[in-house]
Amino acid sequence: MLVFRWQAPVVPDKKQISSLFEAEGLTPTEEAFPPDTVIDWHRHRFDEVRTVVEGEILFDIAGNQLLLRPGDRIVIPSNTKHSFRVHGTSPCLCIVANKAL
Repeated sequence: MLVFRWQAPVVPDKKQISSLFEAEGLTPTEEAFPPDTVIDWHRHRFDEVRTVVEGEILFDIAGNQLLLRPGDRIVIPSNTKHSFRVHGTSPCLCIVANKAL
């Protein structure tokens, strides 16, 4: 798994993040989750690429907890068991893409 923390003072908006995904040859989609959303343990047959646009999301990957904030990006390798939940009281909006193997 790779985590990229956003370091610049201005966080990109969803259009800018989508453009970054497209520049990599990925097809971005939006996922919006209300507060208290929990997505239980699961795996994918593809690499999952996700960037947070708004809110916060807490991932659990192999017992490691990672809090992602706006601008942060995670790449979860295929077949990696993971779960996540929206952190805090605000909804979470992410841009997500599947990366072919």
